[in-house]
Parts: sequence; structure tokens; C-alpha cells
Amino acid sequence: MWVAPEQYAINYQGMDFAFCSQQCKDRFLANPHLYIGVPGEPAPKQQGQAVVKRRRLRLEQPLSASAAQQVGEQLRAMMGVYAVDIDANELTLTYDLLQATAGQIEATLQQAGARLGGGWSEKLRRAFVHYLEENEVASREVQPGPHGHGGHHHS
Repeated sequence: MWVAPEQYAINYQGMDFAFCSQQCKDRFLANPHLYIGVPGEPAPKQQGQAVVKRRRLRLEQPLSASAAQQVGEQLRAMMGVYAVDIDANELTLTYDLLQATAGQIEATLQQAGARLGGGWSEKLRRAFVHYLEENEVASREVQPGPHGHGGHHHS
């Protein structure tokens, strides 16, 4: 998209960049190599790729069904989040690192937890930061889980 050259501008490694929003600027600064690559290699973003991550969190206590639904809805509303599965005290999040930074997801989890009350803001944040495992999903196609969730339906 076209943006004014001075809009959210930064100079990175001698190159000037402008961004449409603070969110996009933060996303770039979190993982600049994904956008501009390393010398001699195109960046994933330039190749039209997605860097799909799946992070599995263990919650200190299970979320109630309605709480799980609320948290899931807020996460799914984020750009770059493909799938959220909450099963008792485990939350599995599948997202594109190029579109959603860990910091943005952490902030959304804290906001969702703050709405729930009962200390959930901090519990969700801790679970995200001290996650059980994270892996990279091979391709852009996010396979539906056993419950038929997943895929990337963008409303």
C-alpha cells in the first residue's frame, strides 16, 4: 500500500522505511529479517510466504466454556491468527509470525484476561510467555484439528 514517506518512518541498516501504522512498524521491528531478508536471500515476506507458528500453552487452571469462547474470539479477531483451540487447561494458538507478533498476541491475551477478571490477565500472559512448546508449521495451509477447527476463514 502507499504511505507518505515520513509516516511512522524509521531508518534501519541505512534504509528508510515508512509504515501505515504503529502496529505495522512494531511488527517490522520485531522481526526485520522476515521482511528484508539477509544479504543474498529474499525475505519470506517478499516471496509471499507465511511463517506459521503453533504455540501450545498450559493454563494454571481451566477456563470455563464461556471464558474460553471469549478469549478465543478475541484472539481469532487478530490479523494473522489462523486457529485457536482451547481444551480444558490447554490453549493452542496457530498464527503467522509475519502478521502477528508475540507482543501483540500477549497484549490481546492480557486484554481478554482483564475482561474475565479473577487474575486471568496475568495467568494468560504467564502461560503465553512460559509456553509448553512452539513449532513451525510446514506450510501456509493450516490443517483442521480433530474437531474440524482451523483453516483460515477470513470474514
